[in-house]
Order: sequence, then structure tokens, then C-alpha cells
Amino acid sequence: MLTVDFTRFPLAAGDRVLDLGCGAGRHAFECYRRGAQVVALDRNGEEIREVAKWFAAMKEAGEAPEGATATAMEGDALNLPFPDDSFDVVIISEVMEHIPDDKGVLAEMVRVLRPGGRIAVTVPRYGPEKICWTLSDAYHEVEGGHIRIYKADQLLARIREAGLKPYGTHHAHALHSPYWWLKCAFGVDNDKALPVRAYHKLLVWDIMKKPLATRVAEQLLNPVVGKSFVAYATKPHLPKAEA
Repeated sequence: MLTVDFTRFPLAAGDRVLDLGCGAGRHAFECYRRGAQVVALDRNGEEIREVAKWFAAMKEAGEAPEGATATAMEGDALNLPFPDDSFDVVIISEVMEHIPDDKGVLAEMVRVLRPGGRIAVTVPRYGPEKICWTLSDAYHEVEGGHIRIYKADQLLARIREAGLKPYGTHHAHALHSPYWWLKCAFGVDNDKALPVRAYHKLLVWDIMKKPLATRVAEQLLNPVVGKSFVAYATKPHLPKAEA
């Protein structure tokens, strides 16, 4: 399940991609399939080891084209172990809401992104996320949990302050908002509640089968209750004199 829309965020074979806070690796895997040179970085060593296993399995199965590369590594988003201008593309998906120093993270992403490079940032959308916070303290008051809710204009302002130029936005995963509302209402750790189990089965069926009806429904509902807000931006080229 991808949050970044690669029809709006073009990726070319050979692009150097950093998936920052990659988690289970969903965007890193898609970039690898598209022929990129991918670095998947996360502070969670257990998840990184799993991502590395999947990269190896994809290579063995021939899922990535010739020339594509993939590396999984532990690292700190506030102190990235890369030189300036190392990447053509940076993706940070559902991460910034966890990090106290979000300005510092954006500064590091801008530093390692080459001039003219592209960045995709996704965060939980304000409205659906606010409902989750209202229904359940346990949803966000946990170690490593969500510490803020972004409004769209606030996130875009952060992006501009970091020196990036936004060029597009959209919402995603409308069908997932009701699932999390149910989880919050019945207990975040309570997976046995009938409404939660039933809706989870629907989501799994939708992800596996991708029926036209739910695809159309989600496209129609995304502007209203999409769970994620997605922003795309570029790093401007330096003026010639400054460069």
C-alpha cells in the first residue's frame, strides 16, 4: 500500500533514492522495482534487518531491473551519514509526526538532496487524525507515538522554510480512516472487537484484490476523509553566482 503517488512523483531508473524512516520498506521496495539506487534508512534495527531480507529476496526473484541497487541501514534522521547532495529523491512517509525536531529533519533532508532533486513528505491528515486523538489517548500517548498533528498549510510552511518549493499535494487512504476510528473507539490494542475485525478483513480484501468499486470509492473519498496528506517539493538550483 503506497502513500506516495509515483504518477505525480516521477522516478527514473538510476535515481539515487533515500527512503528516510522507511519502516517496513513499502516505498523503498517500489523504488527498487522501478530501477532506482535505493537506501532505506530507519532507527529501528529489527525493521531494517527485515527490509534487507526482502531486498535480497527481490533480487533473487528478479523483481528489480539490472542496475538497480538496494541498501538497508540503521541511522539517525537528524544526523544522516551522507555527504551533501547525495540523492536525487528523498521520501519521508508517516515519520515527521513522531519527531520533536521536525525542522532539523527537514534541514538534513535538504542537505543530502541535490539541487533540482525531489522530495515527498506524507503525514497523517489533520481531520481524521484529530478524531483518533479525541477517541483515544492510547492512540498517541505512547513511546514513539504521534506528538503533533499537522494542518496542510503548517506542513507546507515548514517545507518552504526549509528552502524547498512545493509543487503538488493530495490526500490518500480514505478507506483506512474509519478503520482507525474503530480501533480508537474499541481500544487501540483490541483487535477482537467484531467491527474492527470485519473492517480489517475488508481492507485486506481491498489491498489484495484491488476491485474497481473500492478504487473509485477511495478516489472520491480521499479529498474528504483521506487518512494521509501528501506533499511534493523540489530543491531549487542555486543562482549561478552563488553556486
